[in-house]
Amino acid sequence: MKRLRNLNKGVKYMLIASFTFAIMGAFAKLSSQYMSSLEVVFFRNIAGVILIGLAVLKKPMQHQGGKPLLLFFRGFMGFVALLAFFYNIAHISLGDAMTYSKTSPIFTAIFAWLFLREKLDLKAWIAVFVGFIGIVFITQPSGFGFSKYDLLGIFSGVGAALAYTSVRELKSYYDTRAIVLSFMLVGTIGPVVLFAVSPYIHMPELDFMLGEFVMPEGIVWVYVIAMGLFATLSQVLMTKAYGETKAGIVGAVSYTNILFSILVGLFLGDALPSLSTSFGIILIVFAGVMVARAK
Repeated sequence: MKRLRNLNKGVKYMLIASFTFAIMGAFAKLSSQYMSSLEVVFFRNIAGVILIGLAVLKKPMQHQGGKPLLLFFRGFMGFVALLAFFYNIAHISLGDAMTYSKTSPIFTAIFAWLFLREKLDLKAWIAVFVGFIGIVFITQPSGFGFSKYDLLGIFSGVGAALAYTSVRELKSYYDTRAIVLSFMLVGTIGPVVLFAVSPYIHMPELDFMLGEFVMPEGIVWVYVIAMGLFATLSQVLMTKAYGETKAGIVGAVSYTNILFSILVGLFLGDALPSLSTSFGIILIVFAGVMVARAK
């Protein structure tokens, strides 16, 4: 009975986290109407730096360290994946942007097999294959190949997967807060550097990582602050969920984020996914659940 209660708790936490993450995406989309996706990433991360910084002041970190380059790699990959993710939130439907980001467990399984020598059984390999078929149905590549949004969407999943894979190694060397802070700090300093160099770079294809800083005014401050609060709340709830229930179950439940994002996106004016896209989403969710169960 106690296990059942804990299971229900973990599932509830992840359901709420998935919903709050969709709301975060909505405020990011609203903010993107007034600022570049680079600036959205900046405000998303600076809120995290402040909160984690306060936690570290209250309770100093204790760890052995010794992997600074890997720690930076985790932060950098998380940052560039977030740039691609928020750019897509601004330009395509919220549901599609979230679906691309949820391909990360599929890529994580591959990278863990490649770099960490983790075994993948037949079911996991089938899941990976199904996931790639799902990506094809969503992207629907033509004779001209993938669109810019497709490539950035896939990269948001790949980049996040590389970041998650590095976390598995870093956990043995660093306090969890140090790992999170590496991502938040790179995600705060990185935009400042890019703001400085953006006026001197004229490459439209790189607009997802370039932009001019525009001070928010009026309602935009509400969007930015709400985005930071909902992002932090979803992170806390996700952490609680994984603490209460098996990771495989929680990981499977996290895919409700796609459904919530589609519903929230409809309120923002997004169109319903096409039949082909819907089938692709189903395949990616199925693949993600299979990978979670295999783990």
